[in-house]
Amino acid sequence: MVAAFLFVASPKADAKKKAAGGEAAIKFTEAVYDFGTIAEKKGPVSHDFEFINTGNGNLVIISATAECGCTRPEYPKNPIAPGKKGKIKVTYNPLGRPGSFEKVVTVKTNGRPKKARIKIRGSVNPGK
Repeated sequence: MVAAFLFVASPKADAKKKAAGGEAAIKFTEAVYDFGTIAEKKGPVSHDFEFINTGNGNLVIISATAECGCTRPEYPKNPIAPGKKGKIKVTYNPLGRPGSFEKVVTVKTNGRPKKARIKIRGSVNPGK
């Protein structure tokens, strides 16, 4: 009896989602970017992580947060329509941080997945 209820309830839930505008889905073209070796004295470096909304509802980026203050993500504040592209710009400040680095940015959305992770990495060459 329970299985029949779930079978009947599932199509209704899907119909409600479609009537309410569908469900968004974020898909990044790349999840990791390697800067290689960067010069500490040349200052911050940035990379744009492109994504597409592969769902059938508007995608909203709720937040994009980095694990430390040396990494700053910038994300679109307006909804991204189904089939449209967007980008999250991630800037890393190498000043005072010689050596290898790997930083994760957590992206929270209203779609699937609710949390996505993108990563930057590289090595800071001091003194150049």
